[in-house]
Amino acid sequence: HTAHFFVVAVGTEPARPPEIPFDNDSIIDTDGLLTLKRLPPSIVIVGGGVIGTEYASILATLGVPVTLIDKRPRLLEFVDAEIIDTLQRQMNEIGVTLYHEEEVVSIRKESNGRIAVTLQQAKPIETTTLMYAIGRVGATRGLNLERVGLLPDSRGRLTVNEHFQTAMPHIYAAGDIIGFPALASTSMQQGRHAACHAFGLPDRTDTALLPYGIYSIPEISMVGRTQEDLASADIPFGIGVARYREIARGQIIGDETGMLKLLFHRHTRELLGVHIIGEGATELIHVGQAVIAYRGKIDYFIDTVFNYPTLAECYKVAALDGINRLPRPWPPAP
Repeated sequence: HTAHFFVVAVGTEPARPPEIPFDNDSIIDTDGLLTLKRLPPSIVIVGGGVIGTEYASILATLGVPVTLIDKRPRLLEFVDAEIIDTLQRQMNEIGVTLYHEEEVVSIRKESNGRIAVTLQQAKPIETTTLMYAIGRVGATRGLNLERVGLLPDSRGRLTVNEHFQTAMPHIYAAGDIIGFPALASTSMQQGRHAACHAFGLPDRTDTALLPYGIYSIPEISMVGRTQEDLASADIPFGIGVARYREIARGQIIGDETGMLKLLFHRHTRELLGVHIIGEGATELIHVGQAVIAYRGKIDYFIDTVFNYPTLAECYKVAALDGINRLPRPWPPAP
């Protein structure tokens, strides 16, 4: 008997509310933005997820007046709150108007071509372009998965176990089709783990230690535990912060608002999480990722020499800041 394995690794498509009159010109989804022939004079973006946040900051940097509407209290709730506070302040500075805990009640295209947007609480808005960025759905409609016993959820996604096996154990799924985090980097590793498991090959992928990169302006990256997660789990943790303005390289490149934040166990000093916003965040994160993977302590950063001037120096400054917040005399690292 020969086992047959079917690995599903397909992409997604924008979620489109059926009642919205998309026209690929002035009322668009996130794919439609890429087909515009010129920058819109103004834009309202509905949805403050990763894609909505990225596009909002990119367009504002290009000089487009942007209004971003989201029904949640803040952007990107899975990201450290202090990092998001920094992002929202910078987005305001580059011209993004943020509406939190707000929803669109109706949209109407006027005779002059402009779009009238009625909100649940705030005053109506007029814009030339409106983009829905309310997430993406799995592109599974054409796969006829029901024929093999798989039923995607309402957003076209499949449920998998830790080895990426679906409800049919000989069928694996990886990538955007299984939902969060739906990143190219994580999807590739998920597919590799699925293939290795299917053929009985060893694979040591730590799927719990995945770095996230958000390409807003400024960019954000994170790995490991969040402050909110540690607090809810009642884990005693310490915090160390370094700001780019404290680092020579940050001053040289003109990024004086970026920051790097370390979370560590207060007793063992084991590194638990790294959160960065600013230039090079998605590159810098891999230093912390390696230390967490090998269960290293923040003492590593204190005892290690970093090139000068580099943004990586933030690790040393943040580690010193974290140690200095501990009760004195400092207990020796276990």
